[in-house]
Order: sequence, then structure tokens, then C-alpha cells
Amino acid sequence: QVQLVESGGAVVPPGGSLTLSCVVSGFAFNRYDLHWYRQSSGSERELVATVTNTGRRITEIESVKGRFTVSRDVPKKILYLQMNDLKPEDTAVYYCNANWKQLQADYWGQGTQVTVSS
Repeated sequence: QVQLVESGGAVVPPGGSLTLSCVVSGFAFNRYDLHWYRQSSGSERELVATVTNTGRRITEIESVKGRFTVSRDVPKKILYLQMNDLKPEDTAVYYCNANWKQLQADYWGQGTQVTVSS
């Protein structure tokens, strides 16, 4: 059974830090491109960061470069998003996604809420 379970969301003040985790099961973790998306109220879901199946790490949004770091632990099958210097505009539900285009496989977690507020 495919599962992606995010955790780590919380309410933090501006300037704070959080680490999101996505624990994966049910498929070959290191064969997929792994993504973090986020969606704030009233906005479309946007791609935040990627770890490709080869391990290449990509920060997709200019506004989080230098603050967010994506990584994966292949043996443990966990995807991480380290977020530093959080800003109110980072408030959103953060989702973990695993995608393998050639297989047309696309899996999502349930999301974890991050709220940046004083």
C-alpha cells in the first residue's frame, strides 16, 4: 500500500525554523522524483523543492532559496524540508509528492499545516 505521511507542521513566529518530514512506504522511494508543494488559502498549489531520483536537489521558488533545504534519507525512505527564517508568506499546507512520469505514477500525502505568525 502506497503511503506518504507528512509531519512537522506547526505555528512558529517569523524568523523561526521547522523541519518537515515525509515518510514513504509502498513503492521504490529512490526511483521517484520527490517534491514538496505548498498551497496557501485562496492560491494554487506551487512546487517548492525537488529531489530527483538521482539525488539532485532543486529549490524551485526564488523566495525560499537560501532559506529552505530539501533532502532525502534513502534507507529510511524519508523526504525532508528544512525551513529557516520563516516568513508569514510561507504560511501554507505543505504536501509531499512522489512522481515517476514514465510509469504515470503520482502519489500525494495528506499535507501538514505550517503557520508563520507572531
